Amino acid sequence: MAYFITGATGFIGHNLVERLLAREGDIHVLVREGSEARLERLIKRWEASHGSSVRERVHPVAGNLTLPLLGVDKVQIARLRSDGIEHFFHLAAVYDMTASEERNRNVNVGGTAEAVALAKALGAGCLHHVSSIAVAGDFKGVFREDSFDEGQRLPSPYHQTKFESERIVREQCKGPWRVYRPAIVVGDSRSGEMDKIDGPYYFFKAIQRMRRWLPQWLPLVGLDLGYTNIVPVDFVADALDHIAHQPGLDRQALHLTNPRSQRVSDVMNEFAKAAHAPHSAVSIDRRLAAPGLGVLRRLTGAPGVREARRALLADFGIPEEVIEHISLRPRFDTQATERALAGSGIAVPPLSSYAGRLWDWWERHLDPDRLKERSLQAALNGRTVLITGASSGIGKATALKVAAAGGIPLLVARGTEKLEEVKQEIEAEGGSAYVYSADLSNLDSIDELVAKVLAEHAAVDMLVNNAGRSIRRSVALSYERFHDYERTIQLNYLGSVKLIMGLLPPMRARGSGHIVNISSIGVQTNPPRFSAYVASKAALDAFTRVASSEVIGDGVTFTTIHMPLVRTPMIAPTKMYDSFPAATPEEAADMVCEALRSKPKVINTRLGTFGEVAYALAPNAVDRILHAAYRVFPDSAAARGEKDVEERASAEQIAMATLMRGVHW
Repeated sequence: MAYFITGATGFIGHNLVERLLAREGDIHVLVREGSEARLERLIKRWEASHGSSVRERVHPVAGNLTLPLLGVDKVQIARLRSDGIEHFFHLAAVYDMTASEERNRNVNVGGTAEAVALAKALGAGCLHHVSSIAVAGDFKGVFREDSFDEGQRLPSPYHQTKFESERIVREQCKGPWRVYRPAIVVGDSRSGEMDKIDGPYYFFKAIQRMRRWLPQWLPLVGLDLGYTNIVPVDFVADALDHIAHQPGLDRQALHLTNPRSQRVSDVMNEFAKAAHAPHSAVSIDRRLAAPGLGVLRRLTGAPGVREARRALLADFGIPEEVIEHISLRPRFDTQATERALAGSGIAVPPLSSYAGRLWDWWERHLDPDRLKERSLQAALNGRTVLITGASSGIGKATALKVAAAGGIPLLVARGTEKLEEVKQEIEAEGGSAYVYSADLSNLDSIDELVAKVLAEHAAVDMLVNNAGRSIRRSVALSYERFHDYERTIQLNYLGSVKLIMGLLPPMRARGSGHIVNISSIGVQTNPPRFSAYVASKAALDAFTRVASSEVIGDGVTFTTIHMPLVRTPMIAPTKMYDSFPAATPEEAADMVCEALRSKPKVINTRLGTFGEVAYALAPNAVDRILHAAYRVFPDSAAARGEKDVEERASAEQIAMATLMRGVHW
């Protein structure tokens, strides 16, 4: 007996191969160019369980789903035909709700048509096609295993192409065939192992954040989002292996699903419990909430709200396409599958018995924050990163994180005493750092800094313009204080640009460099009493937008971070900020490190994006709202000192907190 498998290096595929290795016969696996290394890693893994004979039994076959006969040449077809392929498993497909229609069609539909043709050319005994419950689309009611084209709506390219690929098997395969429709597949119920973020895993980051923000004992009120159907990969692989070798099941479909659909809210609660996060104690029936949901749906369709919604989902790593298909309308009959599995001991375990293992695997292996840590090391290891304002606050926190990732921070501030303390802290952890004193509001001092740094280091790979000055004072109180505007412009804009001008030529000559400018959410939300500060940051933003288009061809890139309010020494003198919600320097440093790692054009907060869009759409309305916050108490109260402000500003604090917060982390 011999097997041919497409998608053997995929998640379900390599679990199936593991089961087939417990049987007799050679296993031929289709491998596209670029996947050879992954197959080699899997062979070593299989050898640990099945011995050295694995290399004698698993045979790679070069091919590609988008080519005629899957790219398998005539000589190879003749060899395979003589080997006697009893079972042809077609698992390779796009399992991604976010993939484009073209990619779905080329791989799912075109690949299946060529798999059917290759199975015929090989004289395969039976074609086993792994389809999906997606073929049921938005069917209402129980979708039976013998159901197929019931006039159901297919709401996405993924649904459409899985339906069409199953139709191809049914209509074009003249020999024996079997179709398997797995539900939403999660990790192994015994080990928790999973290979990618998909399905319910998209919501794990939100659960993790909720754990950070709220106590576990806090009961929440949730919304009944309908039903879903989740099965672990070991059940799917075990069922595939067992059913494929049972007689009398040809030319029918079998549902590899949970016999009972699970409520979405119950599934999320299981994962919340596994994460030690608060969970929903009560779920509101969707029918009761329908009027409110209708209004909410119309509101979220408005341009400004839509942008904010998009930013919110992106912050949690949740694709919009996933939200649209979070619940399943059909229920799935499993009678034929249960008959085929009778006596085998193969059954879907309750989610409560393995949710903890899935969560643990995600936190240790798939959590995007852990992946960022590893890629941050790759981006910074051995690189010199000049950080201004490095003696405290965001600058110090960034320097510590850069050094921990293997980078070499060049610490810049006016005084050296605190910088030396930061350097010692870095060196105590095995890192390296250098200290430079400079007055960044003095252009001559910046020239001296640049000359010294370039003389002592082969290159400055990255620059973080973090040092800044903030002044909170209304225009009415600034008539006789024009120097407020001069001071902020001198440091926040001219000082930053002067430093960029000094380091930019060697970066362009070398063909690489990245510059991170710390701007402010105020540039997007225009808070009252910050005209001097916001104007200086807006000027730096404008410079960056123009300069970046000129130097990108030389390998130099910029990131602008519209930083939310951060609890640093810069805001400490203003006591009213003590009651404001503010990010920690470490959380702000995470944003800077993300800019150094992935080099995005801009990093915004959700609120900042919303504020920018709202001002573009309705500037007069935004001005009125901001003015109402400004008028909560008169300027004369502010003029009497911060103590008066602190006592009388509770309403303004609430308004300003709403405007300034913008949580990104």
